[in-house]
Amino acid sequence: MRGSGSGLGRRLLAATATLAVLVTACSSAATTAPQGSAAAGGSTASSSGQFCKGVKLVFFPGGTPGGGFETVVYNGAKAAQAAFGPDVTYQWSDWDPNKMITQFQQAMATKPDGIAVMGHPGDAAFDPLIKQAEDQGILVTVMNTELPTAEAQYQSAGMGYVGAVLHDAGASLAKEAEKRGNLKSGDEVFVWGLKAQPGRGERTLGITDQLTADGLKVDYLEIDDATNANASAGVPVFTGFMSSHPNVKAIFIDHGNLTSAIPTFMKAANKAPGSLFAAGFDMSAATVQGIKDGYISLVIDQQEYLQGFFGIEQLCLSKQYGFGGLFINTGAGFVDKSNIAAIAPLVDQQIR
Repeated sequence: MRGSGSGLGRRLLAATATLAVLVTACSSAATTAPQGSAAAGGSTASSSGQFCKGVKLVFFPGGTPGGGFETVVYNGAKAAQAAFGPDVTYQWSDWDPNKMITQFQQAMATKPDGIAVMGHPGDAAFDPLIKQAEDQGILVTVMNTELPTAEAQYQSAGMGYVGAVLHDAGASLAKEAEKRGNLKSGDEVFVWGLKAQPGRGERTLGITDQLTADGLKVDYLEIDDATNANASAGVPVFTGFMSSHPNVKAIFIDHGNLTSAIPTFMKAANKAPGSLFAAGFDMSAATVQGIKDGYISLVIDQQEYLQGFFGIEQLCLSKQYGFGGLFINTGAGFVDKSNIAAIAPLVDQQIR
């Protein structure tokens, strides 16, 4: 998956009417994540727009309740739930691909009308289970990390994708950081990512492929399971790595929650703001402050709220109206000190 891997048809965005509903839903106050998996009942949206009422869905926000990235995904899903009226159960997976597989099996056993999944386990692990679900009449759609084989097979049955094109996003961040950080061939850089994860690792590969092609010396470290689940576990890893690599000029962190912890990592390693060009992914309140304070130099925003909103909407449209899968690239522009003032209020509301 070195590009989108899909044709023009899969890249069609939702219709204008759909976007109008999104604008309406966004006017509702954002919610915070619950403390565990629970079916969500009731709605605050007008009943006239609830074409999905009575439909039973299971939704995977990705990580842990209260986590910066996944809470925004969850808020997008809750806005769509309020707008369209389905009954939704939310499953938190700690970003663990194995847990995602187990929870998908458990979700199938409840016989929902549809399941919105994160594609982190990859096609090889996920596709046999997706086939079982589809054979049982359970719709499946994908968010955040592509399952290109499954998407191609089940697009006509309503399987879409909403998220960034991962390899492209990683390469774009690398190129932009090289330009803004005055990085050149021969400079040493640190990439901390998830290259080993099928599918999800494409974003890390995008970073390392671009940096290597441009002649930079890339020091790579895989994010371990403990740090993947809890950024604070990465403090000794980061400080140890930096102490043994004193010539690093830039860091690239392929993880939203770890990006928000860059100030913590740098302070622990006795690195002053701006001493390293620090690039990462996704917005959060901590990331906003890190940009303002000069610890975080550049962030690419994949607008994860849309992943939640359109994940729910895709299942509702397919279940109620038989629509095929939509390919929605949420990869957006860059955020740094020059535009953080415009983005910060939306981050406070957990919409960006």
